[in-house]
Amino acid sequence: MKQAHLGPMVEINSDLSGKLLIAMPDMTDPRFSQSVVYMCAHSEEGAMGLIVNKPQPKVRFGNLLEQLNITKTEGVRDIRVHFGGPVEMSRGFVLHTTDYRSEEGTMEVDDGIGMTATLDVLEDIAKGEGPVTSMLALGYAGWAPGQLEGEIAENGWLVCDARNDILFGRANEHKWQAALKVLGIDPLLLSASGGRA
Repeated sequence: MKQAHLGPMVEINSDLSGKLLIAMPDMTDPRFSQSVVYMCAHSEEGAMGLIVNKPQPKVRFGNLLEQLNITKTEGVRDIRVHFGGPVEMSRGFVLHTTDYRSEEGTMEVDDGIGMTATLDVLEDIAKGEGPVTSMLALGYAGWAPGQLEGEIAENGWLVCDARNDILFGRANEHKWQAALKVLGIDPLLLSASGGRA
């Protein structure tokens, strides 16, 4: 039987900021099943990322702005609201291109990608003055020191380079397969139980 090639081995101790985590098919936590997580921060102190392929079907951007008393300018596009992860689910995080920078604090994650978690980014998006490309996530995925490295070592996640079409694309239902294809993996051939050589 031919074994699927899982792409280049990732140095588990390397900084995964700016990379994508792809949940393996046998991920037991339903919140992370078939999820794609963009890693915003990774260090010895832990890791933080945003799930980029799970939209919040019951949360609309316009309604969120109303709750925050932010007026949306006529004609400004709506952005899709995502489930970013199970930690601090009432807190918003905007992942965006670096053509935008908040005076109150934008964290540059990787070349061309930033994250802003302050209210001013939502105000600017509502006025049509925000980033050209963005996504909004409520909550985030967090890992204690060494936890993510352990999950990767136990074949819980694959790691690949991030691409803007996966981060910001509208076809959320295809992002998991698209991320696997970055590694050259056919999702249909990926076994639900990974083996070790």
